[in-house]
Amino acid sequence: MKIIKQAKQPAAEDNSRLRQTVAEIIDRVISEGDHALQEYAHRFDESERENLRVSRAEIDAAYEKMEPQALEDLKAAHANISAFAHAQRDTIRPLDDFSPQPGIHLGHRILPVGSCCCYVPGGSYPLYSTALMLLTPAKAAGVERICATAPVVHGTKEIHYKTLVAMDLAGADEIYAVGGAQAVAAFAYGTDSIPAVDMIVGPGNRFVAEAKRQCYGKIGIDMVAGPSEVLVIADEKADAKVIAADLLAQAEHDPNAKAILISTSAKMAQETIAAVEEELAALATAGIARRSWEDNGEVAVADDLEEAIALANAYAPEHLEVNVEEPEKILERFHNYGSLFLGGNTAEVFGDYASGTNHTLPTIKAARYTGGVWVGTFLKVCTHQSMTREASRRIAPLVSRMAEGEGLAAHAQAAKCRL
Repeated sequence: MKIIKQAKQPAAEDNSRLRQTVAEIIDRVISEGDHALQEYAHRFDESERENLRVSRAEIDAAYEKMEPQALEDLKAAHANISAFAHAQRDTIRPLDDFSPQPGIHLGHRILPVGSCCCYVPGGSYPLYSTALMLLTPAKAAGVERICATAPVVHGTKEIHYKTLVAMDLAGADEIYAVGGAQAVAAFAYGTDSIPAVDMIVGPGNRFVAEAKRQCYGKIGIDMVAGPSEVLVIADEKADAKVIAADLLAQAEHDPNAKAILISTSAKMAQETIAAVEEELAALATAGIARRSWEDNGEVAVADDLEEAIALANAYAPEHLEVNVEEPEKILERFHNYGSLFLGGNTAEVFGDYASGTNHTLPTIKAARYTGGVWVGTFLKVCTHQSMTREASRRIAPLVSRMAEGEGLAAHAQAAKCRL
């Protein structure tokens, strides 16, 4: 492998201050409830909003602001995401009356969590697509109480109207105008205005991510997310301008986003670098995208496709694009990725918005052990069993011996008393 462009080495981060700050926010929300939420809204968002829950009138007003085409676009994207989520739900089946031996009857049920909060970031852009990606699979899973929350547009009292409409279209039962680490704490522990939930999902800044980490256990979470990532594998026949566009689509998210190209062609690698510079010269978001590309962008030339595949599996990227001839032939050789995009026709941004797969995906190598948000995120596989008297007597000696071997006398007695 030859490195053509290398990312800058990040400075060692001291996260102790972040952990302390978030812990203080959580403690204040626990002790002061809504008062703390309103004070943080004033401090961080310059918002004087009093009612944290969004009213039906506000939602209806948001619809009035929507251009007809924008509303139709949201509905079309939601239809694809919903169709795929329901198809995934149909693959998760209950198991009933499995018998490892006569008289023992085992099974499992598929149960949705009772309630969830879908956190939709505000940040630099109104990420209304994230509202669709989080709420739609929760709805398909059958979650009884689906809450959505987002920060207000800075300096106002309102969530961005497109985000609000997307939340409503996707099936939110309750919508709240709260953001940041304080929102995570509120939904984890509850306040007078916000009853606690069982699970919180969704991306956010490092304060939101740290709050999810600290609240995990009190509530379930999907994952702890970091900056967005894309890794593109390309051969000599790929279009350099297309690859450059895909790399910059990730780079514009955040100065810390990562855009990586691994090519089997040195010529293609150099052409892509040139194409990136050409697009940056005219890109409206070049301020963020250039910083991301210059600090974190990487370009490497692999000796062959085998090495490119190995490097991708080692990196475990959030988004993996395979822009080579006949990519389907090597599909089974990729093991670590959040979502996979096969062939030059399949832009990663299609998955970001409307093709149907989810865009809330594992980052910072979490794809080694988990996938992204999907309908199964909101489902529990809960086992059950029953036994005949004969089966109970047959298994009791085995269990009592094992319990005694561990020194657990009461366990052993609970088995023996069935004899």
